[in-house]
Amino acid sequence: MKLLSHLLTRFVRDGRLTVIDHRGARHAFGSGEGGPDVTIRFTDAAVEREIFLNPELRAAEAYMDGRLVFEAGSGVFDLLRLFSVNRAGLGSHPVQQVLRRSWKALRGVHQANPLGRAAKNASSHYDHPASFYRLWLDARMAYSCAYFEHPEQSLEDAQLAKFRHVAAKLKLVPGMRVAEIGSGWGGLAIYLAQVCGARVTAINVSPEQLAASRERAEAAGAADRIIFVEQDYRELEGRFDRVVSVGMMEHVGVAHFDDYFTAVGRLLEPGGFALVHAIGRMSPPGSTAPFIRKYVFPGGYVPALSEVFASTERTRLWVADCEILRLHYYWTIKAWRERFEAARAEVVAQMGERFARMWEFYLAAVELGFLDGSNMVFQLLVAHTRDAVPVRRDYVLDEERRLRAAEEGAGA
Repeated sequence: MKLLSHLLTRFVRDGRLTVIDHRGARHAFGSGEGGPDVTIRFTDAAVEREIFLNPELRAAEAYMDGRLVFEAGSGVFDLLRLFSVNRAGLGSHPVQQVLRRSWKALRGVHQANPLGRAAKNASSHYDHPASFYRLWLDARMAYSCAYFEHPEQSLEDAQLAKFRHVAAKLKLVPGMRVAEIGSGWGGLAIYLAQVCGARVTAINVSPEQLAASRERAEAAGAADRIIFVEQDYRELEGRFDRVVSVGMMEHVGVAHFDDYFTAVGRLLEPGGFALVHAIGRMSPPGSTAPFIRKYVFPGGYVPALSEVFASTERTRLWVADCEILRLHYYWTIKAWRERFEAARAEVVAQMGERFARMWEFYLAAVELGFLDGSNMVFQLLVAHTRDAVPVRRDYVLDEERRLRAAEEGAGA
């Protein structure tokens, strides 16, 4: 425990972490105030060295493999909250500074998403059975940040409000042609067709999601207005009145941002505009955490806004509007985590215990990234010309009121 104790003494200041080593000896770290009180036990000596060298990855793997065991009522969320409130102390340790510099130096390799590999990376996360995601997502299967009109709003209503907010910004009229880049389980495409009367071409690289999307569109009576296509964003052809991309830019990789915005611009008709909704960071450019990179979103990266705007500058797109959603994804993921916990036995039955533990770690880590960390969500409106988007934001509220009334008639 000598090396790990050296790290934890510098790292844990708020709250308390008690570690029971493989011999049964107890080691306590932290003041006991200002954070959770967590007790963990290691089943072997090797895990202590592994966690010292790469705590963000190895602690997760040790829990997934049953080598890190929680005691005294502690759990994954408590441990990660302890990490979250002490994150500055971890980053200041010399070993961790070297590790972070290496991650940043290698991010071009980690985020490489050429044609073919991009689909493989996405498949590793999104091609789990739809029945698994149904256990904890809302009824529309929206797997991106909801738009909470108040913190106590239900997840279902907040996801519907997100669709409404996106559609309002797009200012659609019936018959408009819309390209959706990264269509998930089809919820937004169905809304745009059903409520707004748009004709949607929705692309995705996940066969599992596309199959479920086609079934859902058929059930909603919107299949005649939506084409779901298995295709990379760089391969889509044609011109569209609007382009929308929700939760997709995080999978592009910083080396491909110009490809992404070039594709968005190429798809727009003269006078058209696009909406890009993605996770970002308020901090400077960085790298993807090793656990997320290895197990959750290979090839993924949450950009700094400086990286996003640098790309729109290079691709000569007007950023007509930028809205920052600061707490909305925290509320969203909190609801997902609570639903996941309620359905955990069913998750284990479908996917196995190790997978369930991995997903627990993922949901808790990301939730806390939006509560204590630097993560947020941004929505951009981009266009070729400065006047494609209405010059005042009032139109968004007017459109939301109109769409709210239209939803009941459309059976949304």
